[in-house]
Amino acid sequence: MSRVPTPPPPGEMSSGPVAESWCYTQVKVVKFSYMWTINNFSFCREEMGEVLKSSTFSSGPNDKMKWCLRVNPKGLDDESKDYLSLYLLLVSCPKSEVRAKFKFSLLNAKREETKAMESQRAYRFVQGKDWGFKKFIRRDFLLDEANGLLPDDKLTLFCEVSVVQDSVNISGQSNTNTLKVPECRLAEDLGNLWETTRFTDCSFYVGGQEFKAHKSVLAARSPVFNAMFEHEMEESKKNRVEINDVDPEVFKEMMRFIYTGKAPNLEKMADNLLAAADKYALERLKVMCEEALCSNLSVENVADILILADLHSAEQLKAQAIDFINRQVIFMKLQIY
Repeated sequence: MSRVPTPPPPGEMSSGPVAESWCYTQVKVVKFSYMWTINNFSFCREEMGEVLKSSTFSSGPNDKMKWCLRVNPKGLDDESKDYLSLYLLLVSCPKSEVRAKFKFSLLNAKREETKAMESQRAYRFVQGKDWGFKKFIRRDFLLDEANGLLPDDKLTLFCEVSVVQDSVNISGQSNTNTLKVPECRLAEDLGNLWETTRFTDCSFYVGGQEFKAHKSVLAARSPVFNAMFEHEMEESKKNRVEINDVDPEVFKEMMRFIYTGKAPNLEKMADNLLAAADKYALERLKVMCEEALCSNLSVENVADILILADLHSAEQLKAQAIDFINRQVIFMKLQIY
C-alpha cells in the first residue's frame, strides 16, 4: 500500500493570502526505464511497415501493466520510409486506460544518450494502443559509422516512461489567527519626515523658497548630493545650498521622489523634471520622465523633446523621438504618392 504524502503546511504553499480552507492534491507518477539492444542491426531486412518488438517490461515485478517497444527499421509508410519508426506499446493493463509520457533516445559508443525525443504531453493508452514517432531518426544518419550510433552493429534504444497513477486529495482548515505582517511604510514615513521638516540639517534656497532636508537621505539617494556633503564644499560647511537653475515646483517634486520614490505630478513637468533628475543623477526618476514624454510625443513637440533628450543623454527618449520623426516622414511620403 503506497504511503500518503504529507502535505506542506498551508502557510508554505504560497507566500500570498491564506485561505480559511485548503486542499493539497498529490498526483502520483511512476517512472521507470527500459533498454533494448538489437544486435546486427544492419542485417535487418524487414520491408517497410514490418516490425521488430522488444520483450515486455513493467515498472516492477508486481506491476500488472506490461509494455513493449516497437520498431519499424524501414519506416511505417511511404512518408517515413527513410526513417526508423519507434513506438511505445501498452501490451496489457488491468485498467481500461492509462495516461503516460515517454522519452526515447539512442545510446552511442560512449553509452551516452543522444537523439532524444520526448512526448509533449501524457498520452491516453488503452490495451493494444501505441504512441511514438514515425520519423524518429533518419536511416542514413543512423547507419553512418561516423556518427557512432551502431557500435559493433548494435542499436541500443533507451526508453523512459512516466505513468500517471491515481491522485490523492488532502484538505483542511487554516488557522484564521495567522499572524499578518504589516505593509512596509518606509516611503510614507520618509515622506512625512520630509513634509514635517523634523530633524532637518540642511536648507535649499530655490527661487526665493526655502526647502529643509536631511543630508543622510539625500546622500543615500543621489551620488551628486553625496559628493556635495562628503567633501569640504561650501554647501557642506554652511548647510545651505543655493539652486538657481531649477523651478521651485520641480525641485519640490524631485525631493518628494527622493524621499518616497514617487512623483505624482510628474506628467505636468516631465521635461523640467528630467533635467533635474539628470543633474542630480536620479536614474530611475530620469527614466520615469522619459517614459512620460514618450507617451506624449506629437508633431508639435517632437523636435523640442529630441533636443531635450540629446542634451541630457536620455537615450531611450532620443531613440523614440527619432523613430517618431521617421514614421512621420514615411507617412508624408505616402501621402504625396
